[in-house]
Amino acid sequence: MKRMAVVLVLAAQPALAAPDRVTEQSIPALGAMLDDGKTISVKLVDAYLARIAAVDKAGAALNSVVAINPQARADARQRDDERRAGTAAGPLHGIPILIKDNIETRDPMPTTAGSQALQANVTGRDAPLVARLRAAGAIILGKTNLSEWANFRGRRSTSGWSAIGGLTRNAYAGDRNPCGSSAGSGAAVAASLAAAAIGTETDGSVTCPAAVNGLVGLKPTVGLVSRTHVVPISHSQDTAGLMARDIRDAALLLTVMAGSDPADPATAAADSHRSDYTATLSRDALQGRRIGVLRFAIGPDPKTARVFEAALRDLQRAGAELVDITDFAGRQQIRDAEQIVLSFELKADLNAYLASTPAAVTTRTLADIIAFNQRHAATELRWFGQEHFEEAQARGDLTDPVYLNARETGQRLAGREGIDRMLAEANVEALVAPTTGPAWTTDLVNGDHFSGGGAGGIAAVAGYPHLTVPMGQVEGLPVGLSIIGPAWSEARLLAFGYAYEGVAPPRVPPRLGN
Repeated sequence: MKRMAVVLVLAAQPALAAPDRVTEQSIPALGAMLDDGKTISVKLVDAYLARIAAVDKAGAALNSVVAINPQARADARQRDDERRAGTAAGPLHGIPILIKDNIETRDPMPTTAGSQALQANVTGRDAPLVARLRAAGAIILGKTNLSEWANFRGRRSTSGWSAIGGLTRNAYAGDRNPCGSSAGSGAAVAASLAAAAIGTETDGSVTCPAAVNGLVGLKPTVGLVSRTHVVPISHSQDTAGLMARDIRDAALLLTVMAGSDPADPATAAADSHRSDYTATLSRDALQGRRIGVLRFAIGPDPKTARVFEAALRDLQRAGAELVDITDFAGRQQIRDAEQIVLSFELKADLNAYLASTPAAVTTRTLADIIAFNQRHAATELRWFGQEHFEEAQARGDLTDPVYLNARETGQRLAGREGIDRMLAEANVEALVAPTTGPAWTTDLVNGDHFSGGGAGGIAAVAGYPHLTVPMGQVEGLPVGLSIIGPAWSEARLLAFGYAYEGVAPPRVPPRLGN
């Protein structure tokens, strides 16, 4: 009933005049409209709310937005007042964005991670990354759906489904999967339901939905962006990330989001590494640069491989020198170690998070969540189980030698002996591969069936940055080019992505009927 009430309110929003249309508009373009007086932030909010009503709740019925911030219009009025007073905070001032529903905001919206167990989790506090966005003038428009518990609950899960939000659809084909876990963020940005969106990634949860929804997606170095007040899986691999329709928008967002947070020890060095990521964007950034081609990560789909080969030619056209890297022996060991690390850290990290939630949240431990799901199996366990939760609950603490050995093994094989070694031995500055294949047909009965390929898992376990940029389509479905580098190399990756974007096929928006 609550979601239906939201639809009725949104449908009443007035349509905007042509100059104020928001479809496919970049952050600088929206900012220019605001600066020139062609629109105001209240009208931008109204335009996006009307579009959510028309495309997300009706029409294509993407089902990507689970909550509208009831304070969004009031916040927009304040941003308009500040602009009129000459105190606009920067390029994000007055720009509406969406936040994944495992990231806390102080607005009167619950942070549920997609689970009915957290329906009462209205904390009244901003995650530091949200506070940074808000201080830069961004407007929090609402929350996006996600794969429940960030897709680490059951083995045969369906990405984009949660008990709170239901199933999100891919923006390019309603029967196709949006990937996850930041499914709603990807579909919403692709459909121009906000200027951009924030997601989170443990392994693939930003880069995969970005790639299959035709977006730029960035998973930063673990520790560049605070994780405080974000529902966790793993302190070794979790990071917030972003999705946008072009590289410059992504650079603008990261410039604001990055920075140290005393409450998150992993971010201690962030202030010394963060920069203005727009400053180094150049269409000539690939001139004379050596780039490693991860031939072993192309995957089995010949159509994706053909698009990738075209992307390699575009990289060369932009001035890059390509070096083939044909083999990497440690991938299975990395996957095995990762599974152990995630199961140990989920128990420790989620228990710590749940202990910080309001008293109205009655599930205070992972064991409580497991029991809650069993009691509410008809809705929570309707499509898949909670094997990952049960495995995590059976684990010991973080002094267990099994955990310590797995963490050291995974990070060493993925980092020093993985990405770092490949970069050094090939004498290259970044690595490229397809991000993944095209979106698969959603199957709630059998779960996800990824098409294979990609090297994002190596970057995820290493904690290194991973950028995906649209590189074309396979039968009308977007596929992305991954650009991976060493720790703290976001400025370089974004510059390379910007140079590639200048020669790549233009992004093709989804056909949503409006």
